[in-house]
Amino acid sequence: MQVFLTAAQVSEMLQCSMSMAYRIMRRLNQELEADGYITIGGRISRDYLCERLNIEDQHEKKEGVNSGKTKDV
Repeated sequence: MQVFLTAAQVSEMLQCSMSMAYRIMRRLNQELEADGYITIGGRISRDYLCERLNIEDQHEKKEGVNSGKTKDV
């Protein structure tokens, strides 16, 4: 799983234009910088994006369907 998303991935995930994706990423990176984190231009943390937009990470959901669970025999 990728930790950081590009604008194209954010655009696809949020079903928005590339310019909107860049605006969202810029704003979230500014928030992270204000909190003392180092950011990478043109990338955003998948976890932070999902947390701030209050959305469920579909990628994580697909991978974690059976994680940690065992089937009773």
